[in-house]
Amino acid sequence: MARWEKETDGDLNDVMGTIPLWGWALALVRGIFVASILLSGVVLTVILRLPEKLLFGAGRPVTPGITTLVCRAILVVIGLRFIFRGAVMKQGGAVVANHASWLDILVLNARKRIFFVSKSEVSAWPGIGFLARLTGTVFISRNARDAAVQTKTFNDRLSQGHRLLFFPEGTSTDGLRVLPFKSTLFQAFFAQELREKMAIQPVTVLYNAPAGKPDDFYGWWGDMDLGPHLLKVLSTPSRGTATVICHTPLHVRDFSGRKELAMACDKAVSSPFNQ
Repeated sequence: MARWEKETDGDLNDVMGTIPLWGWALALVRGIFVASILLSGVVLTVILRLPEKLLFGAGRPVTPGITTLVCRAILVVIGLRFIFRGAVMKQGGAVVANHASWLDILVLNARKRIFFVSKSEVSAWPGIGFLARLTGTVFISRNARDAAVQTKTFNDRLSQGHRLLFFPEGTSTDGLRVLPFKSTLFQAFFAQELREKMAIQPVTVLYNAPAGKPDDFYGWWGDMDLGPHLLKVLSTPSRGTATVICHTPLHVRDFSGRKELAMACDKAVSSPFNQ
């Protein structure tokens, strides 16, 4: 993977010098709208979160809807058309998807009420950590000693009907391929209190670049900085497309172990890339 990371990274770092004056104006206008939408969503969520917590505990029946509306609105503003295929599983459980960009957060939230599962370090990131905590992200530690606590957390959230989203590749890509799924996180689903009731829905995210742009236009990976990539997206007038494909849910009880389950999810998510 390191080879193709280095090949494309330099082009991204040069993006600021290639944007025409009208592109800067477009990026500014879009940026103002995005910031306004995001701020409105944060304020509304903060206002509603306390009464929601008092009435429903960890259930969160209201505020995830705000996140969905905010993400849909931002996609419209930045010019990324959203297409959804398949059916969202009705029960709580896990969702696993390929990971290509920071845009995945917007795209995957635009149709499904989901809660991301992220490494614990993200909670301390300025700005992003606050948004992640506010929207109910589940933070996990890589320390094996915390496995029992994390399993309980998963169980508690699933009992509320939540759908928890994982990126089993462990990193983002250029959006043109799916890296082999790591099986480590799948082990938690085989705990006695989860295995019989746990379902996992594989989801594929496909990006089509705007006309005249390279196929990996929306990919954000490797050593790429967020700022230049965000600016590149905001300053491009032509629209691209993000397609979300929901596959048939898989039941953990039907698999002998985490590696077999990870391979089955990998196969489902990868299938649209192989057509």
